[in-house]
Amino acid sequence: MRVLVIEDNSDIATNIGDYLEDRGHVVDFAGDGVTGLHLAVVHDFDVIVLDLTLPGMDGLDVARKLRHEAHKQTPVLMLTARDSLEHKLTGFDSGADDYMTKPFALQELVARLEVLARRGKGPQSRVLKVDDLTYNLDTLTVTRAGKSIQLNPIGLKLLQALMEASPSVVTRQQLEQRVWGEGLPDSDSLRVHIHGLRASIDKPFDKPLIHTRHGIGYRMVEQDAV
Repeated sequence: MRVLVIEDNSDIATNIGDYLEDRGHVVDFAGDGVTGLHLAVVHDFDVIVLDLTLPGMDGLDVARKLRHEAHKQTPVLMLTARDSLEHKLTGFDSGADDYMTKPFALQELVARLEVLARRGKGPQSRVLKVDDLTYNLDTLTVTRAGKSIQLNPIGLKLLQALMEASPSVVTRQQLEQRVWGEGLPDSDSLRVHIHGLRASIDKPFDKPLIHTRHGIGYRMVEQDAV
């Protein structure tokens, strides 16, 4: 499943992300409410982990705007240190589907997220396709010309960003934001991961799909359309 974690405590966000990614899930991050709402609106997630107390826009406002203005029904699990019944009811009223108080057990958090993700899935799988390359967003499986391809979580994030934008160019800054959020890596990290992605989805096949726009970014497109 693909999870958006909107949490301004970097330690908590990292712990959740590491635990999920170790189990094969794809995780995106936002450290404030405004950025989190933007990501939740423009991308499709299976479930959202939403902290109640956030800079810029609190979790209640994020949930309300997500439901009532953007009309997105992505399942939301709200996190908070406030454990009164009143606060829980307010969270549910804003659009949250589940509620956990801090501190919490990661194992229970993931179990709840998996239940929400299954509940929120539509009847049809979400599959991206460019030429003979397919990426099933529900099962996180990638195939090209019928051959299964194994990618790490960063590779899956890059692949999804490129396939969703195809045939448009995705800038380096957009890719870095998509993968690492506000914690930008050193200057060579993106290049290294793009090289690894190419080695998996392009090198074993006759025609490349990932193309560099020097000084700008990358695009994914069929060879004949370059």
